[in-house]
Amino acid sequence: MSRYTHFSDFYPFYLREHSNRSCRRLHFLGSSLVIITLVVLIVTGRWGLWFLLPLFGYGCAWAGHFFFEHNRPATFTHPVYSFMGDWVMYRDMISGKIAF
Repeated sequence: MSRYTHFSDFYPFYLREHSNRSCRRLHFLGSSLVIITLVVLIVTGRWGLWFLLPLFGYGCAWAGHFFFEHNRPATFTHPVYSFMGDWVMYRDMISGKIAF
């Protein structure tokens, strides 16, 4: 496994690992649920629900890799860059740069 020293080098690899549209959509769903859950936690103060954040975010993403992409999530080998990639891809999907 190659080591990436810059996110700009990692992101093209990340996108190749998310070439399946259904996988990307599950990532988008998971990230959206994370945002919604964060807002609910802040507004209601129900901090006991914090465990839902990784459940929604990683659960949806890993399901996409298992059922559609058929590859191993980059989280296991590049956790920080993978986390960053999730949010950059989310932004790129919202902006239309990446097909939804």
